[in-house]
Amino acid sequence: MCSPFLKQERKDKMRLDKYLAEVGLGSRKEVKALLKKGQIAVDGIPIKDGKQQINELQATVTYFEELLHYQKFYYYLLNKPQNVISATEDKWDRTVIDLLSEEDYRQDLFPVGRLDKDTEGLLLLTNDGELAHELLSPKKHVEKEYYAKIAGIVTTDDIEKFAQGFALRSGELVRPGELTILSTNAEDETSEISLVIHEGKFHQVKRMFEAVDKKVTFLKRIRMGTLKLDKNLPLGSYRMVTEEEIESLKKG
Repeated sequence: MCSPFLKQERKDKMRLDKYLAEVGLGSRKEVKALLKKGQIAVDGIPIKDGKQQINELQATVTYFEELLHYQKFYYYLLNKPQNVISATEDKWDRTVIDLLSEEDYRQDLFPVGRLDKDTEGLLLLTNDGELAHELLSPKKHVEKEYYAKIAGIVTTDDIEKFAQGFALRSGELVRPGELTILSTNAEDETSEISLVIHEGKFHQVKRMFEAVDKKVTFLKRIRMGTLKLDKNLPLGSYRMVTEEEIESLKKG
């Protein structure tokens, strides 16, 4: 019977060619050529066989004596602009993955959840499926905060209705949300609000306001869980999420 330690050892190992591709040294084909030339060493020993298994977290891998650094998970905070879709690929529209530079692009990155094509704001891009599941699971009720401009005067009655939860026009029930009126313009009959919801139904914010006879004219997500949109991040730009932000997300 195998010990848990031995099982963990096997789990932590990966093929050398896969490792080299994941650290950005090139495609599998390009990596194969580097290996054939003897330009890759593992723990000081030149290796030409890409099928060799290594422990990606412990092995010392060098390319022309330059130490390579392996990172398992990547996290990017994107300020999504309008007219870009929350997908990994699309035949017709530009995707959030298309906004990444060649240096930061990875085939396994994906957006955590979706923002509508015309919605701006915070979107997390990662390859950490476990964290994505935690953030999107309906059982977790992770908070999502939005700023919106509304056609119509938002009232205290609306605040109370949102706080109780209610049925959309489709009959679908939504959980209670925290609606705050930031400003109103009686002349234009418009409002600016912030809204915190605890689920992520299709077009939820827009449909919630439609249910109270109002229309969202602009929508921006400013927070997901403990992760806040960086005010210094221009539309269409992104940055790496800090270790502190990641830890806070996981704990939150």
